[in-house]
Amino acid sequence: MNKKQLFEQIQIKKSFLCVGLDPVLENIPPHLLKYENPVLEFNKQIIDATKDLCVAYKPNTAFYECMGLKGWETLIKTWQYMPEDIFSIADAKRGDIGNTSAMYADAFFNEAKSDMSFDSVTVAPYMGKDSVSPFLTYKDKWVILLALTSNAGHSDFQLHQTPEGKLYEEVIRISSQWADSEQLMYVVGATRGLEFKNIRRLAPDNFLLVPGVGAQGGSLADVCEFGLNKECGLLVNSSRGIIYASKGEDFAERAREEALKLQQEMEAILLTAKLI
Repeated sequence: MNKKQLFEQIQIKKSFLCVGLDPVLENIPPHLLKYENPVLEFNKQIIDATKDLCVAYKPNTAFYECMGLKGWETLIKTWQYMPEDIFSIADAKRGDIGNTSAMYADAFFNEAKSDMSFDSVTVAPYMGKDSVSPFLTYKDKWVILLALTSNAGHSDFQLHQTPEGKLYEEVIRISSQWADSEQLMYVVGATRGLEFKNIRRLAPDNFLLVPGVGAQGGSLADVCEFGLNKECGLLVNSSRGIIYASKGEDFAERAREEALKLQQEMEAILLTAKLI
């Protein structure tokens, strides 16, 4: 899915919602345990309930890798179940020396090798250009680079002052030379508030993947005030607030209710910004 197609989906669905598919077996509704693969059934029902309200799904691969072979198979089958018109994000946060990154890129992009071909993958920039470049060789795929995250320890490194500015600013400034806004996105936590204004100064045209709305306390209004651009430019993720809205047999319906609340708020924002 290219940038133009992504914006078209945002306009069609009046939404820039990304649903995080981060299932924990102990937290899914007990009635699903009768299925051969309870986690896969959970994901399928969440997808069925929300696919008309969101434009992206983001499974964090750690929630699948921890289950060994069955977890990896679940990730593959979850990707295969996603509708083709929805942007798929492998939240893997990979990044290593070039030949290793090339294998990671194959793992998430090369369906002939791995049975998966996500639209995008999250990548850690700490090892520099040669660790990111192998992902960028897939011209029809996206790299979503970690920039300014929503976790408590983000300030340990990301806000460190360099002669040219904060370290996260350097990440954006330098990486923008590796690829344009048609292939490069950035992760920016919703709890970062006013920093979005600064980030838009550095990356005016790039899409931003924004975790932290909902359970982590980020404000959608604050994100949009400073983060929207002429093509929306935002994919706002909610995971726990949607998928764990209920642990009962109504979990999918309740997930839809929570997704609908966010979609309606997003629709109002898009209308006000004259993007739909």
